[in-house]
Amino acid sequence: MSFKLATAAATLGVQKKAPKTQFMLTGFKQDIGFRVFNFETSPVGAPKVQFSVRADLALARRYGIQMQALPLLCWELLERNENSGIENTIERSFTYSEEDMCRYSRTCKEERAAIALKKQSARKTLTATQPGVGWRTAAPLTHG
Repeated sequence: MSFKLATAAATLGVQKKAPKTQFMLTGFKQDIGFRVFNFETSPVGAPKVQFSVRADLALARRYGIQMQALPLLCWELLERNENSGIENTIERSFTYSEEDMCRYSRTCKEERAAIALKKQSARKTLTATQPGVGWRTAAPLTHG
């Protein structure tokens, strides 16, 4: 932010947004049907803070969520909760809920349906009486 812009924002009462917290995946472990993902964040000028997110593997299978997607989904859960001030909470352990999994699964199905519809409408239908119409030009080529 330039000095002039910062000065103008300050006079209007607009505060510069604090830098977004970055969560880093530090590992995971298996815990009786759950995969527990460990994350770490180190806010500027503060000690590192540890977070963990549990994901139920049976629910993930039920909703068709791939194992490779779970760390990213858990990271996204932390990002969403960041706005509610999770850095200040005592509890730093979260669970990726069935509601979250259902929402993710529904979104994926909607995206796949939209892609399939787009592909279907993009296909050219050929009629049996006019084969090759889709790629032939309207006027014949002339040799000159």
